[in-house]
Amino acid sequence: MLIPDMGLHQGWGKTVFICRETTGHQDFRLAQRKAVDSASPEEVGRLTKQIRVFSVDDHPAMREGIAAVINSQPDMRVVAQASTGSEAIEGFGERQPDVTLMEVRLPDMSGIDAMTAILRRFPEARIIMFSTSECSGEIHRALTEGARSYLFKSVPPRRLAETVRTVHAGKKHIARDVAARLAEHLGDEALTEREVEVLRLLAAGNRNRDISQSLLLSEETVKSYLKHIGEKLRASNRTHALAIAIRRGIVQL
Repeated sequence: MLIPDMGLHQGWGKTVFICRETTGHQDFRLAQRKAVDSASPEEVGRLTKQIRVFSVDDHPAMREGIAAVINSQPDMRVVAQASTGSEAIEGFGERQPDVTLMEVRLPDMSGIDAMTAILRRFPEARIIMFSTSECSGEIHRALTEGARSYLFKSVPPRRLAETVRTVHAGKKHIARDVAARLAEHLGDEALTEREVEVLRLLAAGNRNRDISQSLLLSEETVKSYLKHIGEKLRASNRTHALAIAIRRGIVQL
């Protein structure tokens, strides 16, 4: 369910409209205030030239915190919220916000998959992955597939607001802590799509024979893939390779 955020500004960022009446005419800001008071969240953004933000997170408390930070800024507001990837895809089409804050790990699908689905329809969508996940694999995939920025949820509120402004201006932003995490595996050879597919089936508890049947490969080919995966991840065995892949966010359980 898409959750509209109907409140106006909060905290120190509250907008104050001043109305003065003189003989024969009225300050134009009174008309603007009446328009804002009766407007939908999308119309509010247009009327006040605010950055319209769409927040996607499966934790209600986190969505509330994000809304508090964004709505405290004089130049932005949360216009809608969603808690799943499917809601994010549908909600983006309905609202077409200026900037989207997207969690990576959503209950029904990866936030990265939701982002790519949105970008297929709306190539100019400006999406920031805002997540607790610090896995280099997920960070790399998100940025490669079109995220304008990636932020850890430990980021100070001021930096969150600054990044929203930067992305809204059409720029990309890579925070230092995110860049440092990416640099840890900068020289590593990337896994191919088929190797990742093999790892996903392995993570689901499949044996070599099961994997070969699922992918229409011989068991010897599956063993060869697992050998190459182990070499690329510097793993001592298949269990170790799977543990590394999960830790780095290459696959999820």
